[in-house]
Amino acid sequence: MVFTDIIEKKKNGLKLNQEELNFFIDGYVKGIIPDYQVSALLMAIVLKGMDEEETVALTSAMIDSGPRMDLSGIKGFKVDKHSTGGVGDDTTLLVAPLVAACGCKVAKMSGRGLGFTGGTLDKLESIPGFNVFFDNETFIKNVSKVGLSIIGQTQDLVPADKKLYALRDVTGTVQSLPLIASSIMSKKIAMGTDAVVLDVKTGNGALLPALKDSIKLADIMVRIGNAKGLKTAAVVTDMNQPLGNCIGNALSVEEAIHVLKDNIECDIKTVSLTLASKMLILGGICESDSEAMMMLEEKIASGQALVKLAQMIKNQGGDPNVVDDTSILPHAKEQISVCADSSGYVSEIITHEVGSAASLLGAGRMTKEDVIDPAVGIVIKKRLGDYVKKGEELAIFHVNDKKNFEEAVARFKKAYTISKVQPDELPLIYTVIEE
Repeated sequence: MVFTDIIEKKKNGLKLNQEELNFFIDGYVKGIIPDYQVSALLMAIVLKGMDEEETVALTSAMIDSGPRMDLSGIKGFKVDKHSTGGVGDDTTLLVAPLVAACGCKVAKMSGRGLGFTGGTLDKLESIPGFNVFFDNETFIKNVSKVGLSIIGQTQDLVPADKKLYALRDVTGTVQSLPLIASSIMSKKIAMGTDAVVLDVKTGNGALLPALKDSIKLADIMVRIGNAKGLKTAAVVTDMNQPLGNCIGNALSVEEAIHVLKDNIECDIKTVSLTLASKMLILGGICESDSEAMMMLEEKIASGQALVKLAQMIKNQGGDPNVVDDTSILPHAKEQISVCADSSGYVSEIITHEVGSAASLLGAGRMTKEDVIDPAVGIVIKKRLGDYVKKGEELAIFHVNDKKNFEEAVARFKKAYTISKVQPDELPLIYTVIEE
């Protein structure tokens, strides 16, 4: 087989078969096919697309590029959850202990933040002593012991994705539904759980801003998962403003603890309960959304979800007392108010600019080598539709290093549009795709 023939075939809009995609992935992982040829094929895929059968075949080839996780040592139904990324998205910190408290086993590998999106691992590592790296045997023991564990992705899980993602990032080939879907689902399927619920973001802070594209991606991924024997559901949720009010690492952990501890009604709780309910239904714990919601609300009210979070923290080397005393978390030296320059309603928030402002403070990384400051970030005081007076707080910046402070403030203020007319309320959850 000649790789240039495969490039030409896709360039002409023709369908690639499983054998050709296996040849592509296997050759690239082994270093036989060079980056420049793979870049040409990726661009052809971006321009010409792939149908569902091709996307499933590409996902299969990527899964087979490395060993799968064997979670058979964990008794009970094993569920996973994935988000396509956003700002102020702390749902994993809520969903995982909630679902575990209801009896499902949550075995999850998470990533670090890059750009304006937050990383679950970075947030968890802000808890003193928390360890996100274990071998597979210890990971399985941890899930079996407390019902949940969240760790970093192992180096040998879907090695094709690591190489392809790095290449896509520098060749303008990130925005492709088949490539995004195969990247996400190859890792979820190789993870070895029984089911996964996908949180697909849409809006100006999402990977895919257009609602139609987000729904299409969700549908493709659900079809791939079910075709490969992984029970899959997807929830399309809004990212036209930060989901939570806290953008950072320790700040996000603190917010999640307060939601579980004080039963605060907020957007992040609503989305988390929706995701968790779908996980319980796929896991056979509940038969309906209403039954699942009642069970989840009870786990918050009784404190059992918070206890489960503390158990996970302790089991992974962290200080479990943090759930009762958040002062244990790192805190920034200064808290500086950022105020509105005019009066009116918050009519638009450019979400990725808010995330970029937090990154400039040190809460995120623009390259994989950047070091994150776990203490810094932004606490939002005004959300879409809120009325604000001139001089009133829009947010509080938690700051250690003022090197980029002025630029961060400028970006944040630019992200907010204040108008005389109150905007229409946007849906928080647009649709659910279950089959």
